[in-house]
Amino acid sequence: MTSGKMKPARVVIISVFWALVMAALAGCSFQDEEKIWEISGGIFGTTYHINVVLPEDEARLQTLADGIETALNDVDASMSTWKTDSELSVLNRKQDQSGWTPLSPALFEVIQRAQEISALTDGAFDITIGPVVNLWGFGPEARLEKAPSEQELAVRMAATGWEKLELDEQRQAIRSQQPQYIDLSGIAKGYGVDVVARYLDSEGVQAYLVEIGGEVRTLGRKPGGDAWRLAVEEPTEDARQVNKVVALSGQAMATSGDYRNYYESQGLRYSHTIDPDTGKPISHKLASVTVLADDCMTADALATAFNVMGYERAASLATRENIPAYFIVRGDNGFETHQTPAFSSYVVQ
Repeated sequence: MTSGKMKPARVVIISVFWALVMAALAGCSFQDEEKIWEISGGIFGTTYHINVVLPEDEARLQTLADGIETALNDVDASMSTWKTDSELSVLNRKQDQSGWTPLSPALFEVIQRAQEISALTDGAFDITIGPVVNLWGFGPEARLEKAPSEQELAVRMAATGWEKLELDEQRQAIRSQQPQYIDLSGIAKGYGVDVVARYLDSEGVQAYLVEIGGEVRTLGRKPGGDAWRLAVEEPTEDARQVNKVVALSGQAMATSGDYRNYYESQGLRYSHTIDPDTGKPISHKLASVTVLADDCMTADALATAFNVMGYERAASLATRENIPAYFIVRGDNGFETHQTPAFSSYVVQ
């Protein structure tokens, strides 16, 4: 995560919704007393777009924009691995982590949820895989000219393992007998969405759509009573196309795929998603997976885990646990789509 150079938050009224997520969707009718306003800016190396349903009130909108920016900067200052002075970076630099280190409530909450997802997915989600992610050139370290050797990989893999982390809920603290490098990139963006949603809840906003870098959380409905309609993208590299449309009101959505963040070296393509079992980029046929949940950090982490697991394992787990999930798989004749029973009730086209 990195914020880079922050853009100031903007407030604009929109009549056609944010093109990336709302492309090709039906328009909405506005009531005179309420309109949809967009608050946007930059964070975590990406952008955010927050749509709120409110009467026109410039002062209130600016207050919301300022509060959102502050809340997101706080998350970045706590959980970024790109900021050397973040709370997480300071923890990662500790050479002796065997004693209990107190954490901020936010950082403890995210790590605790990450550990729960790790247990549910048999380690397919692992926040200690950061050293291996860095080795493959997808972290703060420089990108490699060629793939790492088996020896280099073995050294990094020996320093990982989500089971090595111990949490004390009463102390709100963490320890590990072996020093760990924690990377929250598979869950912290979703948590940022949740933080904004909580802030809007506290400010009495009763209908909103929060989006950060493609991760989304909704509440209420648009003026006129329609649910928020969101597009699941076709996993193609060049053009952005809609594969499926879902209607949400009170749910979060996250998508993980291998079709955007990757690099090529010596004729081979390397996905940014690393399998904690092998320490190598995933290489199966699952192109993307979309997960719905009550909160976005859960959807974010599950989407990452399912992407690691591949279609068969992930679909089995999602069906067993009644998790709404939508899979796009590369087939011999193009993309094949599959959805769990829990996902079908949200599909509108």
